[in-house]
Amino acid sequence: MEAARTLIWENSYGSTSVDAICLKADVRKGSFYHFFESKSTLAAEAIESDWQDKRARLDEMFSPQVAPLDRLCHYVEYVFDRQAAVHAQCGCVLGCPILSLGCEVSTQDPVIRGKIREILGRQLRYFETAIRDAHSEGAIVAPNARAKARSIYALIQGALTQARILDDLDILKDAQQGVFDLLGIRATEMDPTERGARSVFRTSVVMADR
Repeated sequence: MEAARTLIWENSYGSTSVDAICLKADVRKGSFYHFFESKSTLAAEAIESDWQDKRARLDEMFSPQVAPLDRLCHYVEYVFDRQAAVHAQCGCVLGCPILSLGCEVSTQDPVIRGKIREILGRQLRYFETAIRDAHSEGAIVAPNARAKARSIYALIQGALTQARILDDLDILKDAQQGVFDLLGIRATEMDPTERGARSVFRTSVVMADR
């Protein structure tokens, strides 16, 4: 599954053959079909495994003990940091593996489409809970937490996809401010020397002037 995740993310689903997966994983093709009915089945299980690997980190970032708006800020910074690390390793922006796979085959493969829809729904609930809590505390005005969460999540998804297409990390920096704009809050920009060469935003935010 790790071999499939890596090959599909770095290249594409269509260009990744079962033979290539077996070669990278150092297993025989017969063993592959003993455990998986098809490449599609493997891809679905691989992205589920990837989600399970990331869930503990999300649970930590979106813990009820963390201030609601800080949860969202931490997530946006996490997305940038992760993509920057991948860029340093691979030399290009790879974006989100789930979104990349979904854009490529979701209209053709119901198994993969169903699994991606399921995982995206789980991720969206983290955002929805944080926004609902922030609204309850009076930190933002968002009576329809689910709609606001969808808008913010769509912005981040779009930024990740565009960053991969254009191979441009700066798009993810712009997405940080976009999230704050959608929430109707104002962020104080940090001195770039506080976080290396890039400019990021403080996780402490205040209500924007209305």
